[in-house]
Amino acid sequence: VKADSVGKDGTPGGWDSENLYIEGDNLDVLKLLRETYLGKVKMIYIDPPYNTGNDFVYEDDFAEDTDSYMARSGQYDEQGNQLVQNTDSNGRFHTDWLNMIYPRLRIAKDLLVENGIIFISIDENEIVNLRKICNDVFGEDQFIAQITLLCNPKGRSQDKYIATCHEYVLIYSKNMLPNGSVSIPKSLDEIKDDYPLFDNNGQPYRELELRNTHRDFGKFNRPKLWYPIYAFPDGSVSLEPMANCTEVYPIWDDGFEGCWTWGKEKANKEIHLLIGKLTSGKMKIYRKAYAYDSGEAPLKQVKSIWNENAFFTERGQAVLNGLFGAKSKIFQAPKSIAMIQQCIQMSQDKNALILDFFSGSATTAHAVMQLNAEDGGHRKFIMVQLPEACDEKSEAYKAGYKNICEIGKERIRRAGRKICDELLEAGEVLKNPGKAYHMDSPEYKNACKKIADQLDIGFRCLRLDSSNMQDVYYTPDATPQDLLSVTTDNIKPDRTPEDLLFQVMLELGILPSSPIAETSIDGKRVFDVADGFLLACFDAGVTTETVTAIAKRQPYYAVFRDSSMADDSVATNFDQIFETYSPSTVRKVL
Repeated sequence: VKADSVGKDGTPGGWDSENLYIEGDNLDVLKLLRETYLGKVKMIYIDPPYNTGNDFVYEDDFAEDTDSYMARSGQYDEQGNQLVQNTDSNGRFHTDWLNMIYPRLRIAKDLLVENGIIFISIDENEIVNLRKICNDVFGEDQFIAQITLLCNPKGRSQDKYIATCHEYVLIYSKNMLPNGSVSIPKSLDEIKDDYPLFDNNGQPYRELELRNTHRDFGKFNRPKLWYPIYAFPDGSVSLEPMANCTEVYPIWDDGFEGCWTWGKEKANKEIHLLIGKLTSGKMKIYRKAYAYDSGEAPLKQVKSIWNENAFFTERGQAVLNGLFGAKSKIFQAPKSIAMIQQCIQMSQDKNALILDFFSGSATTAHAVMQLNAEDGGHRKFIMVQLPEACDEKSEAYKAGYKNICEIGKERIRRAGRKICDELLEAGEVLKNPGKAYHMDSPEYKNACKKIADQLDIGFRCLRLDSSNMQDVYYTPDATPQDLLSVTTDNIKPDRTPEDLLFQVMLELGILPSSPIAETSIDGKRVFDVADGFLLACFDAGVTTETVTAIAKRQPYYAVFRDSSMADDSVATNFDQIFETYSPSTVRKVL
């Protein structure tokens, strides 16, 4: 849907972004993405319906015909999406919710890379059942944590007994992860507090005792880490005994013979980092630990309770209201950007592909773009959301948003512009940070293009639909003969060349986020996907000259439309032309 898309530099209708926003039932979308994105997603965050008794949940009863479904539920849209309210009076209250979430998690696991992680927001209604489902899908050994998130410090006043202040974030990995795999970078304030010293080059560091502080290790089981270090009065050290120095062993205050954390070879190599200091009348050996020793900010272990103010739901609501300039709520209780940013950071990959298939107001997309702007990352996102209709009495509907997808897409547009503006004001691109630039001015557009070299603030919008092909294409044996006499094209008449292109890309396993360029070959419109990897032409009147020109470019894939061939001669010679000029090209005719 080009009209709804945004270019990576913020241009409305732009088509070059590597981010995706997909409208449609997320189970159908996940099935379509399964093969193409198999093992490619680093991190998944979802905020599914909590099954509170008032939520709408997907009901995947594929055995029921559409008419029966509509008559029974009355909840559907023009695509016949099955969306029903699951009330707590339903005898299958938990079962229906679990039947909804289970297949989606099964596919989600397939999409994750081997060291991928999934984060699921949930509350007490289904946390116990969700743990069991995740243990079944991912395995008990892949359980990372059940985070308690303080999201509403005031508590819910409508609760029957206790005012609930928290919910949960359930974390699982696809495979067993090594220690430290989900640590996050320390903030600047934390680094300032933890690394209070500075060397001659202004680099922050702290001093850590070289003696191993765990009594499980000592001279008795680590004899190679038991050796003397010689300290001079000025703090310098040596591994060889010299005059006017003190011999120091890793001995505890109570006399326990411990050990050093470094072996003698490493200590000799890093001797410039060692310091001798007199502490409480005893000489001890310390090492300098630099904050940016690896070039990146130091990491810290995440705690099991998240109670930061920035994680409160009211913060998420304030950010969304501010984006839309609304005093009332366009979208109810969106998640905090800071909370999702911390989840993303736990993936420890600045080039990660992030998926959210319960996108809602697209907070995850906002968090990805914001984090990229802050740490220079190149993360990409895929948002999936059912176009659930907004209540006509809601503030969203009154503001012109007919469904949730319209809210999500507009949020990404506005968030991208805001992030871009903040970078401009910070002087990242322009030398005049205090100067105001009109959004339509050449200066502003040029600045945005420079920002877009590092930051993608757009998205490519796609919408789930039925097959592009006529029924006869898939079920010829069930097609009446009289229909064959009037069917001249196997493709539905309302489908665009772009529709056909994305069908082909999915079928061939080509990422829908791949670069797409349009070119003219022999006067025909040709889609060039991923720099010549796929060339597709769906124009009518394709001649032998057109096929020859495309074959000479030697793409890996070449795709044409059956009805596009100018005459039978072109169709007959099609394969022979490619055998002559590009025999390795995989050919496909729709």
